[in-house]
Amino acid sequence: MKENICSIPVNDVFMPKDGCPMCQMRDMLEQRKADYVTGSAMMEPNVRIRTNEQGFCYRHFSMMIQQGRRLSNALILESHLQKIMEELVPARVPAKLDKKRMAALDTLLNDCFICRDIKENMENMVRIVHAMWISEPEFRQLYEEQKFICLEHFYLLMTCDQKGLGKSLQAFYEATSRLTGGYLETLKADVSHFCKMFDYRSANEKWGNSRDSIERSVEFLTGDKIAAGDDPFADAEEEE
Repeated sequence: MKENICSIPVNDVFMPKDGCPMCQMRDMLEQRKADYVTGSAMMEPNVRIRTNEQGFCYRHFSMMIQQGRRLSNALILESHLQKIMEELVPARVPAKLDKKRMAALDTLLNDCFICRDIKENMENMVRIVHAMWISEPEFRQLYEEQKFICLEHFYLLMTCDQKGLGKSLQAFYEATSRLTGGYLETLKADVSHFCKMFDYRSANEKWGNSRDSIERSVEFLTGDKIAAGDDPFADAEEEE
């Protein structure tokens, strides 16, 4: 496949064929942005203005703290808290409820500097995926060999940049639906089998691929992995 500065990150997440490639793309972008915010961008006035206004969600605050730069996070929080104190929640309570302040606070509580940036970047990445799918047969084959596309990114791939796909829209939709819909059928069967294994009539049956079906379902539905749970019949299966 031809590679350039735009296609390299796309190829990097599609080549392993491990899980949803768009989730891996999002994770990569999030880590880079968290590192950027707490590193070189920390003292950039235009960035600090935006972080003061938008703040961060729990997910991205956690990533920033995990970077290990406690002073950077403290400085970011210092000016962000100051802005909230001055403009949204004053120490002296006004005589009447300020609806404009409450509306601004509602906006802040549902905003995040990194979330906004990731949304824009993911939409750009979708456009690159579409362009590569149209122009590069090798990438098209690689795309169709993916394990699955999660529910969130199925929606993103199918609704973003539809015009960019042009006459290839239907073919792309069919390929993406096979990845998401086909995996969904398998996932549902595995969850059903997991439930069935708790019926006494299934005492002699095997768990098959159902043991981590709960964790895989959460990953498919939310785009985030969680640690696999304990298998209550693992010991019994090993003895067979």
